[in-house]
Amino acid sequence: MAALAGREDFTSLRDVALANGIPHKYSENIMTALAKAGLVEGSRGKNGGYRLSRAPEAYSVAEILEAIENSFSVTNCIKEGGCPHADTCTTLPIWRALDENVHEFLSRYTLKDILPPPSAQ
Repeated sequence: MAALAGREDFTSLRDVALANGIPHKYSENIMTALAKAGLVEGSRGKNGGYRLSRAPEAYSVAEILEAIENSFSVTNCIKEGGCPHADTCTTLPIWRALDENVHEFLSRYTLKDILPPPSAQ
């Protein structure tokens, strides 16, 4: 998403992949997930591509990661229906607390916070 920040026009998927140093297909998967979550807008055609749907400071790092990864829990048992032993698990409260702390921590930061300084772009 950093490749889209500060631009009003659409950025091609190829340019997004190159800017991030990742394969085109992987970039496509990420951008599709971000578009599905409403975090970016996509446009087809000659001048198509992707752009942010709002200002960089309006995105939390947590929501970006959730859109891409669906969840960033440290264990699958946190996910609803993720563990058949949830009712009797003695460590589940620890995993839930950790998950809440990670989410809270990542929610404190925005896309703007992780962008390189303007002189480095």
